[in-house]
Amino acid sequence: MSLETQLRERAENKCELCGSEENLKVREVPPADGSAETAILVCETCDELIDNPEKNPNHWHCLNESMWSPVPAVQVTAWRILKSIASEGWPQDMLDMLYLEPEVQAWAEEGLQSESEEAPVVRDANGNPLSDGDSVVILKDLPVKGAGFTAKQGTKVTNIRLTDDPTHIQGKVNGTTIFLKTEFLKKA
Repeated sequence: MSLETQLRERAENKCELCGSEENLKVREVPPADGSAETAILVCETCDELIDNPEKNPNHWHCLNESMWSPVPAVQVTAWRILKSIASEGWPQDMLDMLYLEPEVQAWAEEGLQSESEEAPVVRDANGNPLSDGDSVVILKDLPVKGAGFTAKQGTKVTNIRLTDDPTHIQGKVNGTTIFLKTEFLKKA
């Protein structure tokens, strides 16, 4: 029996995330082994949004039901999606309710870590990649909120630190550690 046939039988010919019956396809849940246990049946809409759930976070209200699926691959997918859009508020409430068995939780987190390893590259105003420890030059006068001074154009900031936000770096100016927008910096 083919993988798609197994999944269609298990899912009763419905998307295992939103319940749609149209344009169904097999989607593996990484790290997958090619079996029905590591794959789900999804509709075209869910398939397109899984990699970028923040494009339409409201679509994922459907997970309120599907997150309770007895199928671990569905649970893992629901957890990963909710985790990636948790900043919306309502998904965090669902995450707080969702219990995953320890091995399923480890699977969900493993996939999330491998996705986060592909973090965006931090770039200066000219598109040059920045790394921890680099030096940059400020391109325009920048008032520093709360510090009472202006970071002057041409100031060299050494030994920068990258942040979780690829549009900001952390560095010392006038002896004060501040956050600077990368659009106003060039690599020295």
